[in-house]
Amino acid sequence: MGPLLIGIDLGTASSKGVLTDAEGRVLATAVRPRPQSMSMPRPGWAEVDAEAVWWGDVISIAAELTARTGGAPIAAVCVSGVGPCLVLCDADDRPVRPAILYGIDMRATAEIDELTDRYGAEAVLSRCGAPITTQAVGPKALWVRRHEPQTWARARRWHNSSSYVVSRLTGEYVIDHHTASQCVPWYDIEARRWHEPWYEEIAAGLPAPRLAWSAEVVGTVTAPAAEATGLPVGTPVCAGTVDAWAEAVSVGVRTPGDLMLMYGSTMFFVQVLREPARHPQLWNTAGVAPGDHCLAAGMATSGSLTGWLRDLAGGVPFETLVHEAAGTPPGADGLLVLPYFAGERTPIFDPDARGVIAGLTLRHGRGHLFRAVYEGIAFGIRQILDLLDTGANPVRRLVAVGGGTQGGLWTQIVSDVTGRSQQVPRVTIGASYGDALLAAVGAGLAPPDTDWTTAGQLVEPNPATRATYDTLFQHYTSLYPDTRQEVHALARLQRAATADAGPTGPA
Repeated sequence: MGPLLIGIDLGTASSKGVLTDAEGRVLATAVRPRPQSMSMPRPGWAEVDAEAVWWGDVISIAAELTARTGGAPIAAVCVSGVGPCLVLCDADDRPVRPAILYGIDMRATAEIDELTDRYGAEAVLSRCGAPITTQAVGPKALWVRRHEPQTWARARRWHNSSSYVVSRLTGEYVIDHHTASQCVPWYDIEARRWHEPWYEEIAAGLPAPRLAWSAEVVGTVTAPAAEATGLPVGTPVCAGTVDAWAEAVSVGVRTPGDLMLMYGSTMFFVQVLREPARHPQLWNTAGVAPGDHCLAAGMATSGSLTGWLRDLAGGVPFETLVHEAAGTPPGADGLLVLPYFAGERTPIFDPDARGVIAGLTLRHGRGHLFRAVYEGIAFGIRQILDLLDTGANPVRRLVAVGGGTQGGLWTQIVSDVTGRSQQVPRVTIGASYGDALLAAVGAGLAPPDTDWTTAGQLVEPNPATRATYDTLFQHYTSLYPDTRQEVHALARLQRAATADAGPTGPA
């Protein structure tokens, strides 16, 4: 057997690993469910114990996959994860506090406003390619400096989820260009380097990691890491990246005009561009390879919202809820949901947005509500796709991935609401498969443009539903501005109640 590759992805609800050969054939997989790994100690906060969850999962998955190699050499390992996150570590690379997650953590609103005012919204958009939002790392670092100064004083390094694991595997302090490009306002999107004046002002003496491209080999497995994971000492390790970009690689979304729509705990969009673009409601980022450009967007809830509703319904199987929703007519008999149950990222960037269920009557059942949740998320997707179409490279091919593509109803509703066709690959292993491909590129076993995807189903919109959804979409776009003042007041009440009660959940 020839040299093998290992890809590992650190997700919100689970971590996954895959062992492949150099042609992309899957030899083994490993999954570690972590449904309760994220803590929310206050409204708008989202944290993870990086050492117990992310490093713990890598130890377990790497050991399982290494045992399945049959003695064949491992050519390279690549890791992706949720991001961008802020993992502050001490001199021994041990986290000094729980990791602060990506855009679903909305604690740093004051710092976002302050930094935007200080540097100027247009200057930030021009230099960084994106506005300062809850997705950005810079304001979260400033928040820790101000609210947890003793914690900040102990920090010697900062990481994303994937770069934290790379550091634990290799000892190298490095982060990939794509992840860095989401660390607004620290990264210069045109120069492809840290913007030192803004970085040094916010990070206050915390050194910046060196930059590398995602498939670049940045180090090798050390003896302590080998003992912990079972990976052989000296195994090459690639820089890795954020999970959505690894997933885009896994399904061949690499050509300008391609867009990946990821149905996960949150909904995420990655569009490949021919050249950089700027949009105040979208994120312009570096890609995973030199010369790549992307526009991205993300919603705050999707699969996490359907999971919440399932739990609220007594934990009935998803299959039951999907069946009941499928038996409900398009439009859910006049029921409309704003899916802002954890605030919202794109397109409104409002951490104080809240979920709204409008039109509810005694005749509505849980099937109506489940369908309305699917449709509400689909309306949000339609808003974002319309924004992406205004760029220099309109969406020409939409590839749908993630657990939400299974079963068919959700993808059909999205196509019906948006009027767009979606390609669903025959097999969607996920970001870990993209990691394995990046590892193959880094090891010199595959050209950078290699595509391991197998074509699958094409989901076409049903024209019979168009008029219904066009009407509801107009109501959807009006519902947020019409209720914003009231839900903001409720958000203030929620924060006050939580402050009185003190933090809840694991620290």
